Amino acid sequence: MEKVLLVDDELTVRATLAAYLEDEGFDIVQAESGEEALRVVEQEQQFGVCIMDMRLPGMDGHDAILALHAHLPHLRFLVHTGSLSYGLSEDLLALGITEAALFRKPLQDMSALANTVRSLLDCV
Repeated sequence: MEKVLLVDDELTVRATLAAYLEDEGFDIVQAESGEEALRVVEQEQQFGVCIMDMRLPGMDGHDAILALHAHLPHLRFLVHTGSLSYGLSEDLLALGITEAALFRKPLQDMSALANTVRSLLDCV
């Protein structure tokens, strides 16, 4: 199974999601910023899905998604945000990211996230 890149600047959120997804059988690589995510992807290209927090220090999630997509065009994305008012921009919609791939913090149903990751990996 391809790896999942989990990008979130909040250690507790990142660790909790990673532990759950690893228990579900996914191979998780963590990054705490968009810049770190890019470095990770440059070193290793075996990612099928990226779970991206949108509010990050430095490069925000939106710009990180665009940069990661440019580097790995097959990479699929899930958006994980604490913003209740967040809506997907036209350029993210153009990448194929849909409302079904938008998850809000705090995540109430981690199994829904895991199932979405699983279905995206099946499409890769």
